[in-house]
Amino acid sequence: MSDAPATPNVARAGGIMMLSLFLSRVLGIVRDTVMSAQFGINETTGAYRLAFQIPDLLFFLVAGGALSSAFIPVFSQYLHTDREDEAWHVFSVVATLMSLVVLAFIAFAWFYALPLTHLVAPSPKVDHLRPLIAQMSRIVLPAQFAFFIGGLMVGTLYARQRFVVPGLGPNVYNLGIIFGAVVLARFFDPGIVGMSVGALVGAVLGSFVLPMVAMARLGGRYRPSLNLRHPGVRKVFALMAPVVLGLSLPGVYGLILQALGTEYGAGTNAALDLSNKLMQAPLGVFGQSLALAVFPTLAQYFAQNRMDAYRGQLTSTLRTVVYMTVPIAAFLVVLAPEITLLFFAYGKGAASENLAMVADLLRMFALGVTAWCLHPVLMRGFFAIQNSLTPILLGTATTAVFLALALVLKATPLRHLGLPLASSMAALALVVALAAALAPRIGGLDHASVLRTALGSLAGAALMAGALVLVAWWLPVGQGYGRNLWAAVKLGLGAAVGFWVYYAATRRIGMAESATLARYLRRLDRRPQNGNCGV
Repeated sequence: MSDAPATPNVARAGGIMMLSLFLSRVLGIVRDTVMSAQFGINETTGAYRLAFQIPDLLFFLVAGGALSSAFIPVFSQYLHTDREDEAWHVFSVVATLMSLVVLAFIAFAWFYALPLTHLVAPSPKVDHLRPLIAQMSRIVLPAQFAFFIGGLMVGTLYARQRFVVPGLGPNVYNLGIIFGAVVLARFFDPGIVGMSVGALVGAVLGSFVLPMVAMARLGGRYRPSLNLRHPGVRKVFALMAPVVLGLSLPGVYGLILQALGTEYGAGTNAALDLSNKLMQAPLGVFGQSLALAVFPTLAQYFAQNRMDAYRGQLTSTLRTVVYMTVPIAAFLVVLAPEITLLFFAYGKGAASENLAMVADLLRMFALGVTAWCLHPVLMRGFFAIQNSLTPILLGTATTAVFLALALVLKATPLRHLGLPLASSMAALALVVALAAALAPRIGGLDHASVLRTALGSLAGAALMAGALVLVAWWLPVGQGYGRNLWAAVKLGLGAAVGFWVYYAATRRIGMAESATLARYLRRLDRRPQNGNCGV
């Protein structure tokens, strides 16, 4: 019987996370489509987006994004070295303490919601919306408890290579918001308040109740404790500490974008949010899903001192992300108007003058898609080796660069378009800095192979973009709801043509990733032949 450590199935985990996050992003777009159709793209929907800024600010101030990232490697280290009782003790202490801290912050933010709107939306142009913003903020604030503590429970599932239930959480959350827009909105004035109630319900069910049930079924244990002297607990908070002190998470960019966007009126905030969500669709599907899938594996390899396997897995994941996302960026840039028409030109959103603004903003966001998708993978690379200080310092420095770029670019003729462009430029700088800093800490990183993949992907995407331009030029625009139909046709045909052009080009130049894709395509081509159709 072999004593070799088990090798986690990253491909399977990545597939599960990619599918679940793909469904989540689809539901997210449906959610935004419903909101646009029901309420338009205007200051009311802008107020809804700004209402989430106060809870989001709470999330970053209490280091919510780093809580599970700091917890998973420590929990995994105990779990995979036959110290399961200690693993659950660490979970219990962290969950108890963070529950008290988060509840205190929620109470403070709930009481001071109205004054806090001046922090997240400083422009006087939105003064008349502040009572509505504060009202919706108070409704969604309790959802942060579900996100924080639910994130810890999800961390225990990730550490045990369980990915289905964590993947369901965001889908339930989006369904709650859609239910709020379609059903609950009828019981509130203005109706958009119903979306906030739906967000709260979806967060509690998807991010708290589901993980709690799954964890309990797998034998999870929780006993309230404040034993802060346990070395595992101290290690978790040591990994979290730099995040509390440094504003470095990508979500901070969204906070800054929304705050600066208020200078142009709340309609711009709604357009910024919608375009950013469209950009984040591939980020969730290809960046976050692969990062979440590979993270427990990297943490396990580090705990078992298998650094060759660590380096190989990380490099492979980075190359996969690049190959998948460069053509998506090209697709978003060329067909941004069609994407906007297909998803947002319905009901009250159909006549909105802000539709064109959404498309222009999307193009600027799209330039940073690949960098933003690489970011969570590199961050998990640091967290897996239990180093949170370096990436946070680099992220904080890059956040300062982003703010400076945003202030400079918005003063140019680009105006509001300078905000997402600054975000894309800062994302690229951050990824380069993270990769350069991580390499010496893990015994080297194959930068050359990642660069070759990037250059090959750019060459293929350039040819793909040319084909997409021809598709957009050749097909008509349409009028009325015909615009939506022809936009769908252009996107469907563009996706098919663009995929084959990109695949053929990258296959021609001999990219390893295209060979892997070819093997998958051959498998798909053989499956129908092996079946017994209709007999």
